[in-house]
Amino acid sequence: KCRYCKKPISAQYPTVELFTAFLFGLSYWFWPYSFNLLGYMAFFVWLYCLILLITLFVYDLKWFILPNNLVFNLTIGAVILTVLVAIIKLDFYFMLQASLASLILFGIFYIIFQVSGGKWIGGGDVKIAVSLGLFAATPAKAFLLIFLSSVIGTLLAIPLLLGNKLNLKSYVPFGPLLIIATVLIVLFGNQMISWYLQTFLYI
Repeated sequence: KCRYCKKPISAQYPTVELFTAFLFGLSYWFWPYSFNLLGYMAFFVWLYCLILLITLFVYDLKWFILPNNLVFNLTIGAVILTVLVAIIKLDFYFMLQASLASLILFGIFYIIFQVSGGKWIGGGDVKIAVSLGLFAATPAKAFLLIFLSSVIGTLLAIPLLLGNKLNLKSYVPFGPLLIIATVLIVLFGNQMISWYLQTFLYI
C-alpha cells in the first residue's frame, strides 16, 4: 500500500515491472546480433522500444487505445533500430526488406480496417503496424507476425469463451497480441522460419 495515503497499490505495477525486467533479460540472452559498439547501440534502442511496447500493451489491454505519441516514438525507435542493424549486417538491402515488411503489414491492416469499418481492428492497430513491420524486418516474418498474433489470440480466447467470460460479440484488443508476437519475432523469428523450412519444406 502507499506509505502516505495507505491505499492499496494495484498488482499491475509490480507485475509490469517484473515482466519488463524478465523481457530485458530475455532480450540480452537471445539478442540476435553481436555485442560490439553498434550491437550495444542497437540493443539499447531495442530496450527503449520494448518499454514503449509494454506501455502500449497495458494501455490497449486496459483502455482499448494505442496513444499516438507512444506509437510515433515507437516508429522513430524502429527506424533507428533498422538502420543500426543494416550497418551491423553491412547489408543495406535489409532496410529495403524491412520497409517492404512495414508496407505489407500496414497495407493489410489498413484494408481490414476499411473493409470492416473499424470493427475488426482499430485505427491504432493500423498505425502501429508501421513500426511492427520494421521490427519484423522481412516480408516472411511480417506474415509470421500476423499468424502468431492470431494463434495467440485464439489460444487465449477459447478458454474464455468456454468459461463464458467472453462471447462472440466481445471486443478483444488486438494490440497486445501483436506486441507479444513482435517480441517473439525479434528474438526468435529466424529460428522459427528455419524450423518451418526444415520441418515442412525440407530445405
